[in-house]
Amino acid sequence: MGTAELWVLVAFVIFIGIVVYMGVPGKITGALDSRAAKIKAELDEARGLREEAARVLAEYTRKREEAEQEAKALVENARRDAAAFAADAKVKADEFVARRTKAAEQKISMAESQAVAEVRAAAADAAVAAAERVLAAQTSGPLGDELFDKGLSEVRAKLN
Repeated sequence: MGTAELWVLVAFVIFIGIVVYMGVPGKITGALDSRAAKIKAELDEARGLREEAARVLAEYTRKREEAEQEAKALVENARRDAAAFAADAKVKADEFVARRTKAAEQKISMAESQAVAEVRAAAADAAVAAAERVLAAQTSGPLGDELFDKGLSEVRAKLN
């Protein structure tokens, strides 16, 4: 009846025939096709998600760049404003110091003028008193009074 190899070959051919008769290759092909379709759909979905992610990334990159530019502009404006405020404050402080210095100088000048006037008045009073005593001691009578009045008026005129 043949060899074992012949029976293995016959059994294998019968097995292949049963498999083909049952439609197993079509089922396998269908399963593989459905699997391929499923993988293709997943790849298409992944491609769409990747494109959407790229769009979102580009949008956020653009927004970030805009925000950075806006922040730079804000910082530059703040620096300019701060510099302007500092310059304005310096000018105002200088003006304040100048006004205070001028007011102090005016007060000093007024005090000096007042002191000079007081010294002159005191000197005039002292000179008048001294002249009065000297003249009173040296002269008496109507001539003395006349000389005293004349001298007193001259002294006052020269001192004022």
